Amino acid sequence: MRVEVRLFATLTLFMPPGGREGAATLEVPESSTVRDVVQHLGIPPDLERVTLVNGANATPERTLHAGDVVTVFPPLAGGCR
Repeated sequence: MRVEVRLFATLTLFMPPGGREGAATLEVPESSTVRDVVQHLGIPPDLERVTLVNGANATPERTLHAGDVVTVFPPLAGGCR
């Protein structure tokens, strides 16, 4: 099945060949999880990140479906009081 992956900031280093402008389409086995996709991309498991599926927070165990969009970006920090 195909899923779209969108990577931002420092995580664009893990973009697979053929990815453009921070996005790529991956072919993954049925019942793949967010964890499977992150491992496939080579993102270290201890690297802090925020992961969304179709715009909603997603755990590593979240099962993916054809057409899902997996977005991964480093955590944001800062702000004003």
